[in-house]
Amino acid sequence: MSPIVTTSKQAEKLKQDGNFYFKKDRFRAAIDAYTEAITLCPDVPLYLTNRALCHLKRNDWTRVEEDCRKAIQLDHNSVKGHYMLGQALLQRKEYAEGVRQLAKALDLGRGANPKSYIVEEIWQELAKARYILWEHESSKRSWELQNLKEACELALREKHTLEMSLKEGFIDDMVKSHLEQLEALNSVFDKAAEDDTPTEIPDYLCCKITLDIFHDPVITPSGVTYERAVILEHLQKVGKFDPITRDPLYPSQLVPNLAIKDAVDSFLDRHNWAYKAG
Repeated sequence: MSPIVTTSKQAEKLKQDGNFYFKKDRFRAAIDAYTEAITLCPDVPLYLTNRALCHLKRNDWTRVEEDCRKAIQLDHNSVKGHYMLGQALLQRKEYAEGVRQLAKALDLGRGANPKSYIVEEIWQELAKARYILWEHESSKRSWELQNLKEACELALREKHTLEMSLKEGFIDDMVKSHLEQLEALNSVFDKAAEDDTPTEIPDYLCCKITLDIFHDPVITPSGVTYERAVILEHLQKVGKFDPITRDPLYPSQLVPNLAIKDAVDSFLDRHNWAYKAG
């Protein structure tokens, strides 16, 4: 048996030891086992993401980030690598990059196995992360807008006071003009704050069965869009027909509704606060 094969087998045995320790919540022992496996086979991304998960359980976010970045260098399509890196970045309050990594993990997960538990888990984390990002950016924008509004109102008052001191007569007209300018100013700033104002999720972005915002929308030959997991469950447990139109329907006829998916992503990017994961 070649030395390379022997080393690989030893590393795999150490990974199995790490898995055993992990299931027993012995995270320090699991980290040691995975570290030995990584030392023997440094080019296996799974060993790095396994160790990253142990660091995550210990809230050691710096090491989570380090291991995930190494894993992603070895495998750009590492779902768990992008997922845990996103979580680590959120802990460091790097919200925008954290959301980007989670979105990457979700896209990769959907492509690899749409029905996997981790896809739903990533969606939930991404929804929460987007809310945190919106809240952070919204607070910053609101503060900046308020400061700018106050500065503009002060400038208008000073302009009005100056005009009143220089002109005689037509006082009523000047007061009216000043009030109109203040009203126009408030209108401008109200418009600027619209993206940070809560709004309802449009019906067309929600599944007709669950009434929840779409995760993975698919369209039927009759033109009705459903959440993939929900319509598949209906076809399996209830019958091979469209629950709304009652037309015959089979899983092979379901097609991803990319237009709705893009619309959901766009809505969440702009109003991501509107969907809070439970």
